[in-house]
Amino acid sequence: MSEGIEIKNLVKRFRKDVVLDNISLNIEPQKIYGLLGRNGAGKSTLMNIIADRKFSNSGSITLDGSLIHDNDDNLSRIYLTSEIDVYPDKFKIKDLFHWVSDIYINFDNDLCKKLSDDFKLNLNSKFGNLSTGYNSIVKAIIALCVPADYIFLDEPILGLDAKNRDVFYNALIQTYSDRPRTFVISTHIIEEIANIISNVVVIKDSKVLIDDSTENILESSYEVTGPASEVDAYTDGLNVIGSDSLGKIKSNYVFGELNDKPIPDTVTIANIDLQKLFVNLTDKE
Repeated sequence: MSEGIEIKNLVKRFRKDVVLDNISLNIEPQKIYGLLGRNGAGKSTLMNIIADRKFSNSGSITLDGSLIHDNDDNLSRIYLTSEIDVYPDKFKIKDLFHWVSDIYINFDNDLCKKLSDDFKLNLNSKFGNLSTGYNSIVKAIIALCVPADYIFLDEPILGLDAKNRDVFYNALIQTYSDRPRTFVISTHIIEEIANIISNVVVIKDSKVLIDDSTENILESSYEVTGPASEVDAYTDGLNVIGSDSLGKIKSNYVFGELNDKPIPDTVTIANIDLQKLFVNLTDKE
């Protein structure tokens, strides 16, 4: 049985700065993860270490029980696409796709052709001449077509307009349905992936703040709204992660269990979305 990717006590320092501070988590097979964090939180560094493009100072990463580092069999099951270009600028897109398909046996050429048409990609364009959006599109197409079991997508929609982002999300859902495997998506447009991801990992201050299913997280996230004094009284002792006020009306955002106090008639409680939860969690000192 596949155990997935297990990260244990991972530490990464750049000179005196600690980028990843004793990170431990499991990335399970055939799930779609959202890897969330503010700029500089360590998301890209973590992805690069998993893909063996950067090295940690300590800790270990295993895939199905065996180390990933310098393990060609394991590394062939992992694919990372990021803002950093690893493909030759001089290649035409059609030649780039052929080149990648020669490297990866079982590269999905049919899907590659379909996605190229869906994105209206000019296959005769040179990779080095592409706009930011089409650069992202080419790398996203390759990521969805390689036969890896763990696909890491670091800002995959950078520069994409609303139409092409929709094409990308639909393609990801369809290819996941056709051949389930693990996707880990790092993006700042959280509201667009909230209905796609099954699990959420939030990194703050170089540590894992949240690692749970999307369902569990959203079921434990509340907005308590009403007159300020009554809202504060009801949420006293709860894990209040932020608040907003408009006149005499106040909303306190709570992450975690509520209490058994009677809810005042003037107070309403509703679940909040993933975007609002993330903003308030990562703003809290």
